Amino acid sequence: MRDATVEDAAGISNVRTRTWQAAYAHVFPAEQLASLTPESGLDWLRRAIAEPFPHMHTLVAEVEGGVAGFANLGAARDEPEAETGELFAIYVLPEASGGGVGRALMAETLARLHVEGFAEAILWVIEDNPRTRRFYELAGWRLDGGVKDEEWLGTVVRELRYRIALGRMT
Repeated sequence: MRDATVEDAAGISNVRTRTWQAAYAHVFPAEQLASLTPESGLDWLRRAIAEPFPHMHTLVAEVEGGVAGFANLGAARDEPEAETGELFAIYVLPEASGGGVGRALMAETLARLHVEGFAEAILWVIEDNPRTRRFYELAGWRLDGGVKDEEWLGTVVRELRYRIALGRMT
């Protein structure tokens, strides 16, 4: 586990693309998922890694020298005045799923959020994503009642907010 560098941007984008295509095949139209490419948003990703916002971190997990997963975290977008952090994204390549990469990324994410001084953290997840929701719940995240509808790839999906307390971590 380490902080991402600009050189990791292509690997991170590949993980994001492949994970979306595998995890959301039942949610989004096939042609929309097929239109996702690792090159999409690569310039933005490079800038975000090179010049992160305050309290923002992008972490990568490597397997056999390649990026197998990543997490992106920082101050909560919806609660800027609160002591709340946010897990913006956590993705692991389908073939690396179940091998501990996601758990290691989650542990480091929670530790970083705690070190940044956040008392709690939130994340948003697509409602129709039972495997990922189970992963979050096993890591201690709990639904807090937050709900929103977002449009992704031309499809409106319901997202649920999860929350975790960070103050008790050591």
